[in-house]
Amino acid sequence: MSEQQRQQQIIQWIEQDEMRMLALRAAKQLALNDWCLAAGFVRNLVWDRLHDFTQSTPLNDIDVIYFNPENTSVDVEKEFERQLGDIADLPWSVKNQARMHLLHDHAPYSSSSEAMSYWVETETVIGAKLNDNNQVELVAPVGTAELFEFSITPNPRHGNTLVLLERVQSKGWLARWPKLRLQLPQS
Repeated sequence: MSEQQRQQQIIQWIEQDEMRMLALRAAKQLALNDWCLAAGFVRNLVWDRLHDFTQSTPLNDIDVIYFNPENTSVDVEKEFERQLGDIADLPWSVKNQARMHLLHDHAPYSSSSEAMSYWVETETVIGAKLNDNNQVELVAPVGTAELFEFSITPNPRHGNTLVLLERVQSKGWLARWPKLRLQLPQS
């Protein structure tokens, strides 16, 4: 399957998911700069489908990311969460990626996509948004191949395998999706 085919498959799965489409329409209403619904929003759906689950795994939160270097206040993010909650009663988590470099001692990021490219595991480095024509588009700065390989893979740009191991354990991914395999680098 090519990258284009994988992306088309993911888009089709998102379009078939009523809750995800509701979330995308709600987030689009905020008109945030360089936004998408990311991480588990897409990753979990793909893993559910690859495991032939008939029901989607409930999301702990819906990660709304955007990029605005002009205002990096956490209070603004909380206000966006409130506004989204007024539109759709979903577990929103809004984060401005223009401030995320500070958490990791990186140089400032230039976009949401660049910020995502440093996330812990490559399968999580994916997002979806609605374009101006209300069509689903993916943001996948590291591609989608590993997402379809039943793997959990450390992102070399993140560089901390311990964080990955903690995430896998605390989130229960291997129990929830038993076909997944942790792909650790050979030492």
